[in-house]
Amino acid sequence: MNRWGLLIMGCALVSLPATGQENDAVPLDYRSAQQRLLERSDALAATNADVRSKAATVGATHSLGRPDVDFEGQLLEYQKTLYLPLGSLAPVAQAFGIPDPLRFRRQETAVRPIVTISLPLFTGGLINATKTGARAKLDQAQADHRGQTNKALLQLVQAYYGQQLAEQALGIRRDVLAGLDQHLADAQKLEREQFISKAQRLQAQVARDDGAREFDKAVGDLSTANAVLAGLLRTPQGIRPTTPLFINRQPLEPLAHFKQAALDAHPELHRFRALEAQAQAGVAIERSKHLPTIGAFGQYNFDRRDALLTDSDWAVGLSLRYKIASGLGRNQSVAAARETLYQAEAGRREAMVQIEIGVTKAWNDAEAARSHFLSLNSALASAQENLRLQNLSYREQQATSLDVVNAELGLGRARIQRAQAAYDYVIAFAQLLELSDQIIEMPEFAMGSDRELP
Repeated sequence: MNRWGLLIMGCALVSLPATGQENDAVPLDYRSAQQRLLERSDALAATNADVRSKAATVGATHSLGRPDVDFEGQLLEYQKTLYLPLGSLAPVAQAFGIPDPLRFRRQETAVRPIVTISLPLFTGGLINATKTGARAKLDQAQADHRGQTNKALLQLVQAYYGQQLAEQALGIRRDVLAGLDQHLADAQKLEREQFISKAQRLQAQVARDDGAREFDKAVGDLSTANAVLAGLLRTPQGIRPTTPLFINRQPLEPLAHFKQAALDAHPELHRFRALEAQAQAGVAIERSKHLPTIGAFGQYNFDRRDALLTDSDWAVGLSLRYKIASGLGRNQSVAAARETLYQAEAGRREAMVQIEIGVTKAWNDAEAARSHFLSLNSALASAQENLRLQNLSYREQQATSLDVVNAELGLGRARIQRAQAAYDYVIAFAQLLELSDQIIEMPEFAMGSDRELP
């Protein structure tokens, strides 16, 4: 197959596997992709539903401490027997055949409509602790939602710019393959004219075949990247990213700035603080079980005609309740609640250490990628010039086929390293933003970059 046939086959490979959905793919800049993720992510929908659930629970606790009003309606079929001693009248009654004591029996159907009002006056802190615990659970749900959002956005950055990197790599591999095809054609021509040996032509052939395999791999990588981004954004027809890889020439703000931002805003720390508040509420609830509860109550019977003899027309009073003994050890319950609090406090301290480590790593990775990218500018220019000179020298028999192949591969390697450095910078920078709870602002940072890869 001649070089033109090889180039046509290469273009077909690009158009089919890599962008087989090109006509239907949705072009999206990063800001639009982020908005689509926030609207369509099922994971975020689940955590948002949890937030709404906990918010409703908090609303339900607002009325704790107010009077409870209960209506009770009973339909009774009953029988009641009463005995009335006659006392000193017993001899007189016996003279008239009246037994002592007198016995009365009543059997009938009755309706008992009763309203009871109860008001807690003292609960040992149970009500306040219950409200606090509900609010802490809401705080935890909100922190979980924010953390899940940040993780989803970081995943989007990796997928969105990962597809951009895959497209860059495929374009570079295609250019390298075209260059190796051209070199192989030149080598075949020179071999026919006996200017080079068969061994040199075979070197060109081997290099070209390696380039074709790298190209095929790049096609597969891009196809995978397409599937990942399309699935993440729930867009089966595919996504065509339009926001390029970027890098800022200026150094990042100091490491201490990002560390402080992360310690102030990271959702995981808010989550542990919410767990601590829940644990403190749990301790208060267990302690309340050691104290009596006092309440006021009132009761009114709306049907006094059918009332039982032991029923009152109305009643008001105070109640005191204290559990003297329980099958569940109350001291151990308090101790267990305290240990839960210690667990949350230890978890928060550990999270702070891990977050600082993560910030340090991401900051160093971003700075290293930025420096690497900038240093590759001169290397890229040198590789381009070296390839030009090696091609000229080869045609004049001043260089070998291996020299041209190495120059071609060196240029491709420099271009891929440059694209990889930009990707590494974007990912490390996104990790910094995720750790400091600022990744939602990624579109603004991308728009404000001073260097973009075409």
